[in-house]
Amino acid sequence: MKILVTGANGQLGNEMRIVSKQSVDEYIFTDVNQVEGCETTYLDITDLEAIRRMVKEQGVGAIVNCAAWTNVDAAETNQELCEKLNAEAPENLAKAMKEVNGLLIQISTDYVFGKDPYNVPCKEDQQGTPSGVYGLTKLHGEQKIKATGCKHVIIRTAWLYSEFGKNFCKTMLNLTATKPALKVVFDQVGTPTYALDLANAIMTVLADYRQESSADAYSKAGVYHFSNEGVCSWYDFTKMIAEYSGQTACDVQPCHSNEFPSPVVRPSYSVFDKTKIKEVYGIKVPYWTDSLKTCLKNLGAI
Repeated sequence: MKILVTGANGQLGNEMRIVSKQSVDEYIFTDVNQVEGCETTYLDITDLEAIRRMVKEQGVGAIVNCAAWTNVDAAETNQELCEKLNAEAPENLAKAMKEVNGLLIQISTDYVFGKDPYNVPCKEDQQGTPSGVYGLTKLHGEQKIKATGCKHVIIRTAWLYSEFGKNFCKTMLNLTATKPALKVVFDQVGTPTYALDLANAIMTVLADYRQESSADAYSKAGVYHFSNEGVCSWYDFTKMIAEYSGQTACDVQPCHSNEFPSPVVRPSYSVFDKTKIKEVYGIKVPYWTDSLKTCLKNLGAI
C-alpha cells in the first residue's frame, strides 16, 4: 500500500518518517516547506486538484494528515486561513480518498473541547465545545471529513512534544537550564503526548486497515482519543523535565493561568479516555513520564 503523509516536516511527520522505516508499505512524505536533509515532495493540501493528481499518479491508498495551523493564539486573528488549513484542506484530502476508496487518518485535538466545564476524561462522543478559533476550525475539519463519507480514522491528541520543531518540552528544557527561576501554570491539567508514541499508534491503525483496504467500508472507522497515560499540569510536566535532565538549580514555581494573559481560553482539563483505541486496536499506551525520559534521552539531555 502507498501511504501519503502530509505535514511531513512537523513534529508528528518527522516521527512518521522514523517509524515508517519498519513498515512494508511505501511512504510519500509531503509538505509545503522544504527542509535540508529531508526528502520531501511538495504538496499544497488546499489545492484539491493537486491532491487528486498525486493520489492518481502515485496510486495512494491512505493519507495521514499531520498538517495543520497549530498556533493557537495567532489563530484568533487569522480565522480565514485557519479554516482553510484546518477544515477545508482535510475535506480536500477526504474527497480524494473517497474517490479511490482509500483511508484518511486525520489528527485532531483536545481543543475541540474546553468551553464547558468538565472534570472527567473526555470520551469520543462528548460534544465539541471549542473556546477559540483553533479548536473550532479543527472541529469543522472533523465534521467535513465525516460529511464526505470517506473511510476515516480521526485521532484526537493533546500536548504533543518530540525531538523535532518547537514544543513545550524543548522550550522548558532550555529555560530550566538558563533561568534561575520560572513560573509555570498549574491550573491546566492534561497528559503530554510523545509524538513517537502517536506515530506508532498510527502505524497500528494502518497495519490493521491493510487487511480491509479493498472493502467498501472500514469496520473500525471513527473517532479515537490518544495521549500518553497519566495526568499532570504544565507545572508538573516542567518539574519532571528539569528533574530528569538534571536542571535542578532552576526554581520552578506554580502559578495561575491569568498570570499569562492570552487571547484564547485554553482547556483547563485536557484528559482523554483512551479505552476505545486500546480495546479496538490492542494498543498499549506508555505512561507519560516513561515517554518523556525516552524523548530526553534522544535529545541528549539525559
